Amino acid sequence: MSEKKMAEAIGTAPKAASDGSDNVFEKSSSENNNDMTDIEATPTTAGELTRALNSGHLQFIAIGATIGTGLFLGMGGALAKAGPGSLLIAFVFISTVLYAVMVSLGEMAAYIPVAGSFTVYAGRFLDPSFGFALGWLYWFNWAVTFALELTAAGLIIQYWASGISIGIWIAIFWVVFVAVNYMPIRWYGELEMWLSSIKCVTIVGFIIYALCVNAGVGDEGYIGFKYYHTPGAFAEYLVEGPAGRFVGFWAVLITAGFSYQGAELVGVGAGETANPQKAIPSAIRWTFWGIAVLFIALIFFVGIDVPYTDDRLQSSATDASASPLVIIAQRAGVHVLAHIINAVLLTAVLSAANSDVYSSSRILVGLAKEGNAPAWMANTNRHGTPYWAVFFSSLWGLLAFLQLSSSGSSVFNWLLNVTSVAGFLTWGLINACHIRFQKALSVQGIARTTLPYLAPFQPYLSWYGLFFNFLILITNGFTVFIEWNTGDFFAAYVSVMVFIVLYVGHKAFDRTGLVPLAEINLTAIL
Repeated sequence: MSEKKMAEAIGTAPKAASDGSDNVFEKSSSENNNDMTDIEATPTTAGELTRALNSGHLQFIAIGATIGTGLFLGMGGALAKAGPGSLLIAFVFISTVLYAVMVSLGEMAAYIPVAGSFTVYAGRFLDPSFGFALGWLYWFNWAVTFALELTAAGLIIQYWASGISIGIWIAIFWVVFVAVNYMPIRWYGELEMWLSSIKCVTIVGFIIYALCVNAGVGDEGYIGFKYYHTPGAFAEYLVEGPAGRFVGFWAVLITAGFSYQGAELVGVGAGETANPQKAIPSAIRWTFWGIAVLFIALIFFVGIDVPYTDDRLQSSATDASASPLVIIAQRAGVHVLAHIINAVLLTAVLSAANSDVYSSSRILVGLAKEGNAPAWMANTNRHGTPYWAVFFSSLWGLLAFLQLSSSGSSVFNWLLNVTSVAGFLTWGLINACHIRFQKALSVQGIARTTLPYLAPFQPYLSWYGLFFNFLILITNGFTVFIEWNTGDFFAAYVSVMVFIVLYVGHKAFDRTGLVPLAEINLTAIL
């Protein structure tokens, strides 16, 4: 593999407390202040990425990709499918799985802050074929999602200007976000912080508003938990009785997982982070708790303010009219809120589009540095921006124009199906990488207590995440076996098929195998 290494001995890493609690993030001794913790916010050598991001930038890049239309619009259908109790339990449970993923990623990324993050770890700690397959599938996931967000932006604007073709908005936003991603990385990080902050403030504001509506501020008067009693907290889905309620729960468990996906992007910017040993653990902590608390609180208040039998929850609209947030306002008699929510939806989509270009381009840089993509894809300009990777990744956003024709939209939807469960596959492999990482440290005689951040409850938490991520991955299309639909079957599992094809193809060509623990590269490449 082609790699640019910084000859930094792992044994000299800063000392951290060894109790393994989640509050242990960084403890550096003065003699180590000139190691990785003092990396300058400039390219280390000509043609390298610039280390100009801080922990705030990292967490808002991840939040920008996570909080999108899936949360604002998708939870309506999920509530109708399973009821408020099942939906709330599903989001709480998936948050524990996400926690297992995030702390595992934090321990590795703080110690080995490399562009591409977990796609690089998969090749180093497991098998080069895993790194190749995961890297290209994950890159494709965000490159194609960029096209989805551009389309969504055009559809959302049509809420106000239905006579203007979405093609115009697709073209405008494509140019804007490609230009933004050519800016110096610090400017990009600041812009993403502002865009993501709007979404966070809106969610907090709406939670307060929903609390007031529940307490009686609105046409319905005091609501309390009456919708948990009638029509109930747990809905039946596809089949009747307790089995139907479980089917509903498991169906929205998958929806909850999709909503949380993108949080792992906090590790993708590791190769451009100043002071990564401190910034990355801090970003991991705040990203997880910020997303989990906001999501769970929002789901809770939507569940107690709207009965799952409200027909509007199953709307197929792509603008604010389909949002449960707007439905709450309409039930309370405040109709003007629809315009505010639509504006926030637009901000959410644009922020996600911005993150999509950044993330896919940095994954491509990681692939190039590991020898899994042409080396010139990692070339950067004087600002440290990987211009070829940004250009190639952003080209896939032009697929959004397929939506302008009926036949083209079918092709576009199938491309999106390829990436439908890439997130669960990624999460599971992050946990698998962390398990191997811990074993490699032990075999090579490196104490975990020397790491800048210690993931808690190890190795049990990583095994917990690995088990449930792959269980959900395998069962994500289980409803097609209750009511068979060939199209839904391929939509649920085509991404797994693509991953297997990439893995087997690379292995057949390169004849790779599981990397022996004693030979795993634990050198920090910066």
